[in-house]
Amino acid sequence: MKSFSAHEAKARFGALLDAALREPVTIEKHGRPVAVLLSTEDYEELEAIKLERLRAEIQAGIDDIERGEVTEYDEAGLRVLAEEIIAGGETATRR
Repeated sequence: MKSFSAHEAKARFGALLDAALREPVTIEKHGRPVAVLLSTEDYEELEAIKLERLRAEIQAGIDDIERGEVTEYDEAGLRVLAEEIIAGGETATRR
């Protein structure tokens, strides 16, 4: 993946766009990556993959419900589950 500093990206915006047509480009500020520039084609492909994954997760949930595989939560349990999900615990959603 090609990388540009924020200063370089600003000064060479045309080159940055050209590079993004070939591969994702990381833009760094103070040596830390802060953004990635993608071609429209790559972005649309990524969004399609995310949508496909979301639909599969929803279908898995529907299938669980239809099989009677559900978990009931009280208010406190829902708070704990929400905190786990926010913290990035994907496994918390598939108990």
